[in-house]
Order: sequence, then structure tokens, then C-alpha cells
Amino acid sequence: MRKALVVALAALVAAGCAHKKRTTSKVPAIAAIGHTEIGMASWYGYPYHGRQAADGEIYDMESLVAAHRTLPFQTWVRVTNLTNRKTVEVRIIDRGPFVDGRIVDLSHQAARQIDLIGPGVAKVRLEVIRAPENASAGLFAVQVGAFRDPAAAERLRGEMAVRYGSARLVPRTGSPPLWRILVGTEATEDGANRLAAQIMEQLGEKNAFVVRLDTP
Repeated sequence: MRKALVVALAALVAAGCAHKKRTTSKVPAIAAIGHTEIGMASWYGYPYHGRQAADGEIYDMESLVAAHRTLPFQTWVRVTNLTNRKTVEVRIIDRGPFVDGRIVDLSHQAARQIDLIGPGVAKVRLEVIRAPENASAGLFAVQVGAFRDPAAAERLRGEMAVRYGSARLVPRTGSPPLWRILVGTEATEDGANRLAAQIMEQLGEKNAFVVRLDTP
């Protein structure tokens, strides 16, 4: 089981190495204007440019958009590079980054505006500046892996369903595509965080992240 959970998450991130640092605040279920987080930002471009983002639109790496694990789609956030104080405002359209300590994946254009292209990662402050209309509270799950092989993903999904009651596969388009394994269906992010802690403690793994269920 432990070996099975060492997954190809590096394929989801275009630049930089992982920084093992937790975020400093939790994200509310419904985006609250003024809510802030501090953590590491990264950026992504090819091969995702021109492909469908998690909200269904086509990802354009030269537009001001970004990926976040739990904020509702169409939330606008201001991202400040804490190294140089440069800022950029982006719209959340995608899910990620799935690396511990990172809180946002910026488009190429957004990263360029705050001088993130060269270093690949930087410590940032993220502030919600505009919430989407009619945003629901949403449901949450825990991502425990991502595989190129759908059969391997299905095996892990079955094992996790037996252990924790429910688990699903969510495809991420690409060449090749990735199959994400999401465990549980929690009404609150706190509940999902408790499930993630339980999974990490029982399986001895750190690759467990809370994500919003956009299509429960």
C-alpha cells in the first residue's frame, strides 16, 4: 500500500521542487472576501495550455487564471509575491497544486507579472477579493494519489473504498491522462482535514490533500 501511494504528482506541476511547509490558514467552504492564506506558489503552462481546466473552460496560460484546491471556481484572488511585493489578480478555474505546502498554481502570464517564472516557486500571500455569485458551500474529499495507469488507480480506489467507505476516480485530461483517487465525501473542510489526518496516520503517507468535490 505504501509503495502504491508514491504517485506521479510531479506531472501536475510545471516548475520548482516541493517545499514541505503547511499553509497558515484554512480556506472557508464559501469564499469570504478578505480571507487570506500564506504559502508557496508555483506556475503551470505546457502541456496543459489549450486543454480543459477543471471548471470546463480551456486553459490559456497567457490569461490571468490559477488553480486552487478548494476555493470555488470564479473566485478572484490577489496574489502577492512576498519576496518582491509584486501583485497579480487571478481567477480560479482549475484544481491544484497537489504538492504539500503549495497553495496556488498560477498561469504563465500571472507568474510572469510577479517574477515567478525564473525561481519557479515563491512564498506568497493570497487574498480573496471577489466571490462568485451563488457559490454553494460545496463538498470535500481527500486526494490520495494520481496514476497514469487507470487499472492501478482502480485498484487503489477499491482499497480505499473498503477502508474509508467511499472513493472515486476523477480523470485529468492530458497526454497521457492522469486518474486521481478521491476518498470520502465531507460536508466541511474541517471534516475532510480530519479524514486526511486519519489516512496519513494509518497509512504512513504524506500525499493526502483536501480538495473540493466539483462534481459530487
